[in-house]
Amino acid sequence: MSEFATVSPAGSPPRIRNFPSLAPRLALPLATIAVFAAFSVVSPAFLVPTNVLSILTNNFALQAIIALAMTLAVTSGGIDLSVGTAVDFASFAFVTLVLAGQPVPVAAVAGLGAGLVVGLFNGFLIAVIGISPFLATLGTLFIGRSIQQQLTNGGNPVYLPQTGIPDAFRFLGHGSLFGVPVTLAVAVLLLALFGLYLGRSSFGRTIIAIGTQPVVSRFSGLRVARTVTIAYGLAALVAAIAGILLTATVSVYIPNSGNAFLLNAIGATFIGTTLSPLRRPNIPGTALGVLLLAIVANGLLLSGLNFYWQQVGTGLLIFAVLAFSFLRGR
Repeated sequence: MSEFATVSPAGSPPRIRNFPSLAPRLALPLATIAVFAAFSVVSPAFLVPTNVLSILTNNFALQAIIALAMTLAVTSGGIDLSVGTAVDFASFAFVTLVLAGQPVPVAAVAGLGAGLVVGLFNGFLIAVIGISPFLATLGTLFIGRSIQQQLTNGGNPVYLPQTGIPDAFRFLGHGSLFGVPVTLAVAVLLLALFGLYLGRSSFGRTIIAIGTQPVVSRFSGLRVARTVTIAYGLAALVAAIAGILLTATVSVYIPNSGNAFLLNAIGATFIGTTLSPLRRPNIPGTALGVLLLAIVANGLLLSGLNFYWQQVGTGLLIFAVLAFSFLRGR
């Protein structure tokens, strides 16, 4: 029997008694449906199949991967303001080795390694030294920004030539798997894998336990420092995947471009907590939050509003979803 139904006296049919407790969790799905329907009416071009595919490929895929990285950090009880740095370091290492003539798989592994360094550095600062996640990752953000400026003579982009690019590089950016663009396929695969990993594995449950009850976890004998370090390493590794895909898509490395994804990653992660009855970060909620922001960005653009009003609309929508969820929960 459903957890939302109870049996009434005298064998009468089940009555729904706990629907009010479900209502706050419906804020995000209902907002997504409402916004999608509204833009379908406002703009005739919104429901065109090519535009829907553009939303999923250009607005959703990479942002979802980076928001997934943010969700891993927040689940462990912290936050990662340096996910953009991991994106940029991976992008720089990847494009540099491709330009040097190295095979694409070798360049991709180097990019993943560069991103992983960012995560392990964060883990060391947080778990070993004891710096708060906000300050530690903010410091990493500043350090990463400075390093990129130094490596690129003040922030000059690194372009790949239009000719001679390996086929594997083009496949990562513009290929498809069974008719699905590679970037979107990778995003869906990562969301599914980490959704199962956090919910079903013992390590995933340990991360959740540390994030919700850090003191109890420490006295319970859980290896908090190691787990937190791994969590930030995984977050940076996931962000590095986005950096490689971003470079393969645009064929250029632009210093500090990963930071453009930071605020939406934070917003999607915390909007996604409304999908959980305990207000915890969760992968389905984060994915739905990214999808909502992607629809809003695309719909406002088609409606003719300039970029600044798009940001206002996104911020107001975030407030509306969170306010409805928390007020209904109260």
